[in-house]
Amino acid sequence: MNAITFSQVRKAYGGVQAVDGLDLALPAGQSVALLGPNGAGKSTSLGMLLGLARPDSGTIGVFGHDPAEAVARGLVGAMLQDGSLPEGLTVAETVSFVHGLYPDPLPLAEVMELADLTALARRRASRLSGGQAQRVRFAMAIAGAPRLLVLDEPTAAMDVESRRAFWAGMRAYARGGRTVLFATHHLEEADENADRVVVIAAGRAVADGTPEEVKRAAGGRTVRFTLGDQPSAGLDLLPGVTGVRIEGATAVLRTGDSDATAEALFTRSGLRIRDLEIGGAGLEEAFLSLTRPAEGA
Repeated sequence: MNAITFSQVRKAYGGVQAVDGLDLALPAGQSVALLGPNGAGKSTSLGMLLGLARPDSGTIGVFGHDPAEAVARGLVGAMLQDGSLPEGLTVAETVSFVHGLYPDPLPLAEVMELADLTALARRRASRLSGGQAQRVRFAMAIAGAPRLLVLDEPTAAMDVESRRAFWAGMRAYARGGRTVLFATHHLEEADENADRVVVIAAGRAVADGTPEEVKRAAGGRTVRFTLGDQPSAGLDLLPGVTGVRIEGATAVLRTGDSDATAEALFTRSGLRIRDLEIGGAGLEEAFLSLTRPAEGA
């Protein structure tokens, strides 16, 4: 049985078509990253998946149930971007309260360990950092041992170490055969932690596969070199170049002909080229390539 199915789902708000004929079938037991630019329909899709909104047309199934029914049965846990914590309670009291609402929850000690909260158990919510509060929300989402875990930008406000610990906990939770669907703007998180990547643009899925399959589907290669304080004007006019991105002192050129691009850099650009690297497109390049046409439309 699929954990999640979307069949020709559409949802509009006024004159804005937020989701436009979305089709998805996600088998149980996978960790799936949902990617897309702002306004692509990710949040609307997650809201309908959690029963917070109903589609205008089409159907959504969660383990064969209507989303609202699946949530009521305790099959779904969610960690959303919004939501405050009770300031008067400690971390342990907050998680324990939610834990007690479920008929067959995970052991409380396991929940605290997976969320990396054991050392913060006695701290009150009012004294938590943004990243620590996110970890409490994660603990609340997994307390009932849901078969489907939905995460919306889960590492927002977390520092590097907290993000690393969070994903370790998420992978440990998923190893029990559970399904995880997470939306993120950190593409390296999708590359490292997802079995499957779904890219949404203009309310439709424009790519669906493993991270490597999505990269290959976008095609092309990248030419990377140290630009320093030299001007970047004209890089987009070099042979084969389909996109230019400046990352600090580094220029990253997306190209359909890396040989012609590299040759032109040395012979025609007038730039001093150092630290030249040529490689396959990463997930970020693939994401930009796949979503740019839809955004323009």
